[in-house]
Amino acid sequence: MGEYPYNRRVLMGRIEGQRRSGRNVTGRNILRIRMAAEPRVTQEDMVGRLARLGVQINQSQIAKMESGQRPILDYELIAIARALRVPIQAIFYRADPHY
Repeated sequence: MGEYPYNRRVLMGRIEGQRRSGRNVTGRNILRIRMAAEPRVTQEDMVGRLARLGVQINQSQIAKMESGQRPILDYELIAIARALRVPIQAIFYRADPHY
């Protein structure tokens, strides 16, 4: 799968119990990608990775992004994709057209 440490089937699937809402697809995908990474990436790991990229986001903010309670800025999305080592398109992927 190249340089990206995720399982494509897990990445493109939905996390169990997820709401079917069209809002904040990126937050749900960040959570899915983070949990599918090998080794798994914790929210605290993300804080450190983002800090090394110059983006200051704390664990609580990451949790709110993933749950749809906080909007995600464009520069944050770029840094998150880099931190997770995935193409930016993966963060926008809609596995279910009925979201």
